[in-house]
Parts: sequence; C-alpha cells; structure tokens
Amino acid sequence: MLSASLISLAAFSVTAVQAQDNPFDQFPLIIQCKYRETYHAFYLSRVSMDGVATYTASDRIAGTITIDGRAKATGVEGGGSCVGKTLVELRAAHQAYDLKR
Repeated sequence: MLSASLISLAAFSVTAVQAQDNPFDQFPLIIQCKYRETYHAFYLSRVSMDGVATYTASDRIAGTITIDGRAKATGVEGGGSCVGKTLVELRAAHQAYDLKR
C-alpha cells in the first residue's frame, strides 16, 4: 500500500514538472487590445527560446511580451491599448484570457 502511494506521488511530481516546462502554460492564450478604434483578439502564436511570446491578430499586426516585461507592438506604428502593459496589468484589466483545462 505504501509503495502504491509512492508510485502515485512520483507520477504526480513528474507530471507537474512537465507542465511547468511548457512555455505556453506561462502565457495567456488570447490578449484583447484596442487599436485604431477597433478591438482585436491577439492569439499566442509562439514562444522563443529566450522567453519572448509573440501574439498575432488580423490585419498583419502583432506584438510581443515576456513574463516580466511589457507588451510591445510589432509591424505597426504607435500600437494600441496593450502597449506598455505587463501580463499582470493585462490580466487585471481583463484583457488577457487563459486557457482553462
């Protein structure tokens, strides 16, 4: 009975470590921003080895953010309502949406 508990605990620990190793688990799936009087849903499209997440939307606009950094616009001039905000600020403003499992 003790060995079954230890096996269950070991399996749980390995699963938890693997989940934390997935960079997509650290970022919201969607970030909603206003740009030029239009609201856009930016979808998480990639996370680079250096921890920069890239979000893309329609109209060929995109942005980047890191876990502790601030959102930056790419491919457009000026940016929108997300530029300069951290993930904590985006979540607090209800602009970031996480995927629930």
